[in-house]
Amino acid sequence: MTTIRSLLFVAWLYLSMAIFAVALSPVLLLPYRAPMTVIRMWARFVLFGLRWIAGVKVEVRGLEHRPVGAALIASKHQGMLDVIAPFAFLPDNCFVMKKELMPLPFFGWFAWKTKMIAVDRSAHSKALKDMVRQARTRFAEGRQILIFPEGTRGLPGAAPDYKPGIAALYRDLDSPCVPMATNSGAHWHAKGFRRTPGTVVYEFLPVIPAGLKRAEFMSLLEARIEGASTALLNV
Repeated sequence: MTTIRSLLFVAWLYLSMAIFAVALSPVLLLPYRAPMTVIRMWARFVLFGLRWIAGVKVEVRGLEHRPVGAALIASKHQGMLDVIAPFAFLPDNCFVMKKELMPLPFFGWFAWKTKMIAVDRSAHSKALKDMVRQARTRFAEGRQILIFPEGTRGLPGAAPDYKPGIAALYRDLDSPCVPMATNSGAHWHAKGFRRTPGTVVYEFLPVIPAGLKRAEFMSLLEARIEGASTALLNV
């Protein structure tokens, strides 16, 4: 039964992508808030199907720590859901994403129009400077900058590997950082099409204040995100 429900949801997911991205593509001619509204509608549509077709509910915790205006958010990344769900519960989020995704039809066009931060990871130090430059602009616009500190998705419970990008943003923006934990990979698996029924939790954790030394910040960030994400595997 789980296999059938998973296949039905995959059909729902890709059909919805075609409907929203292709049929509503004329909004790309409008200011960025119009395509952002389309993405937010699509994210809620996906979560609706995820719950009622695949039996996977998405719950948001720690709302007292959720930022509203300009903010830096560092999140655990375990699967594709992590780049969809935040559009449903953050007011104006902006992802740090791989630049090679930008040329993709519709996906890349919407990402460009909504001012996502595209980074060429092969450029190394130049990429870091470019990411920080874009982040300053988005931050000044009052947006929530969401970055995955590990740079890529990892399996639930796997040893973390935090990259320097988050430390660079934390230092340069001189901003507090909101950690976010999740157990998404336990239900929306990184590989394959199966969706395991249950509850995916996104949990905003206590804010890390600005101004900490790099080593202290990185240690505290990893401890909070990994500890909370591991705890959520028991949900």
